[in-house]
Amino acid sequence: MTAPHPLVARARRLADDLLAPHAEQVDRTQVPESHLAEIRRSGLLGLNAPREYGGAAAPGAVVRETAEILAGACCSTWFVQTQHHTPVMTLAKSEGPVRERLLARLASGELLSGVAYAHLRAHPRTPVRVTRDRGGWRFDGSVPWYTGWGLNDVMLLAGVTDTDEALFAFTEAREQPGLRASEPMRLAALTASRTVSLELDGLWLPEEAVALRTPYDRWAAVDRLKTVNASPAVFGVAEAALPLLDEETAIPLRARLREVRGRAYALAADTAPHERVTERLALKTQAYEVLQTATTAAVVSAGGRSMLLTHRAQRLAREALFLLVQGQTRESRTAHLTALTG
Repeated sequence: MTAPHPLVARARRLADDLLAPHAEQVDRTQVPESHLAEIRRSGLLGLNAPREYGGAAAPGAVVRETAEILAGACCSTWFVQTQHHTPVMTLAKSEGPVRERLLARLASGELLSGVAYAHLRAHPRTPVRVTRDRGGWRFDGSVPWYTGWGLNDVMLLAGVTDTDEALFAFTEAREQPGLRASEPMRLAALTASRTVSLELDGLWLPEEAVALRTPYDRWAAVDRLKTVNASPAVFGVAEAALPLLDEETAIPLRARLREVRGRAYALAADTAPHERVTERLALKTQAYEVLQTATTAAVVSAGGRSMLLTHRAQRLAREALFLLVQGQTRESRTAHLTALTG
């Protein structure tokens, strides 16, 4: 039997020893800095970073498995730390000076980054407008969702320029002139992730903070392909619900989960991102179906006890609702609704 990748083994230890035992408590409060400190020390924040910057440059199978493990153990903690990987991958491809300033520090876990870019998917609306100002860039508008406020050190902030470019730049994740955060939102699930909205009123960032500047259409084409695959977190939360079921109920669900996951991961591993998009979207919808069935079965199995905030089944069911909308685009949402309505 082949030994698991070291990062998979570390994720499993974190999940079993720290995240899962405290998940219900975290769900009712907030992701503790102590959880994130252990993740920083584990090397998992460098999962996607180039080796020359201290990262692991891990293969896709390892990235998927670690995400499954963390999400299944504590979805709130997973969601805070998963924001970090987009900034790392953006810097890895950047040619600007910000790469040398931040990439090694992000890869090592010295810095934890969040992201503020989902609003770009609202195009042609531009919730955040970026304009030239004093040799740098001025950001104005509203970011509806920013996760990890008060937990992250830096953020990757995006907006659209007057020439219809998507521009991404780094800044400190704190209130500063031109940047103000709301109070953390009360959400149906993952309130613990400290998600806020951000108001931008003349936030100024220097040119050297820019990590990416590209035509919006080019960025959107790549982004759309990222959202057509089934999320490993969906499989992780579904897997976490199965031990709450009796074996007779769990056996067919486990088989269905294994089958959908195997097909989805095979597509992700063996085909180019732009290939077989319709099939990928269909498998993403099937993954949601397994997730909803498994977590609903856990609630039904537990009966009235599942209505207690201390019960794992209702936490997993609410996390399942969250995963139905996390990272959705117009294309993936349409495919899901079409499947639901037959």
